[in-house]
Amino acid sequence: MSLRHKDLLGLEPLSSEEIALVLDTAEPCKQIFDRQVKKFPTLRGKVIVNLFYEASTRTRTSFEVAGKWMSADVVNISASASSVTKGESLTDTAKTLEALGADVVVIRHRHAGAAHLIARAVRARVINAGDGWHEHPTQGLLDLFTIREKKGRIQGLTVVIVGDILHSRVARSNIIGLTKLGARVRVAGPPTLMPLGLRELGVEVYHDLDAALEGADVINVLRIQRERQKKGLFPSLREYVRLYGVTKERLRRAKEDVMIMHPGPANLGVEIAQDVVEDERSVVREQVKNGVAVRMALLYLMSGGEPRELQPAD
Repeated sequence: MSLRHKDLLGLEPLSSEEIALVLDTAEPCKQIFDRQVKKFPTLRGKVIVNLFYEASTRTRTSFEVAGKWMSADVVNISASASSVTKGESLTDTAKTLEALGADVVVIRHRHAGAAHLIARAVRARVINAGDGWHEHPTQGLLDLFTIREKKGRIQGLTVVIVGDILHSRVARSNIIGLTKLGARVRVAGPPTLMPLGLRELGVEVYHDLDAALEGADVINVLRIQRERQKKGLFPSLREYVRLYGVTKERLRRAKEDVMIMHPGPANLGVEIAQDVVEDERSVVREQVKNGVAVRMALLYLMSGGEPRELQPAD
């Protein structure tokens, strides 16, 4: 089995079998962390361009590491250092990169649909590394991988996503992936940070975090963007912390072995307490490591690789 799509623009077009294929392929990729020589020869000769119009540490670095560990040539481009500053359009930039030999373009952009736009303009494969409020599919996949790795399954688990659902591309990709794989998904946050039509996606909506956490297997805490408070979408950070901050006290409502996640970077003491991040049930650091493995798997599969052929270099 292989991925049927030229591009990865979101999790919505993927079948549950395709998602499982990516997660299965990431397992041998993660073994590279235990090797002295961190190298697969499988993408030798391929050129991967990371085109980032927004600041990023985890996503861009993990794509860079993933490409290099697969022996590809990796080029990083930020908008501030490109011809965008001279008025070049997004599609012209993408076509220029393709003419320069790019096989894969990884793009992050503040506007939803940016990845779709360039995917239609170039023959190179395009991976969406986050577009506006739309999706962040590789974050969704690494979260799914982390849950399955730690819990042994996704089917039947109760997963609570807490925070700014309205503006979160991470939340959308998680909701799509989790529901496709059979999890029970709850979302919790202020009414002003909830989009319309959430229940149509098959999720349960809570405005009372304590109620949402009852019996939870997994809690995924979203970063609160402080600019939202300036727009009056919630009264104050202090009020948000009181109602929706994830603390050790609140964890008692979830299952004893609850798994705690956060896509990062975290506002410690706001959406999540520092001692929760450092709790033994937290997998925040493991998510970062799994991000490399999942992105290695994607780059490999999207370049036509077969999982059974995935072998590290000696």
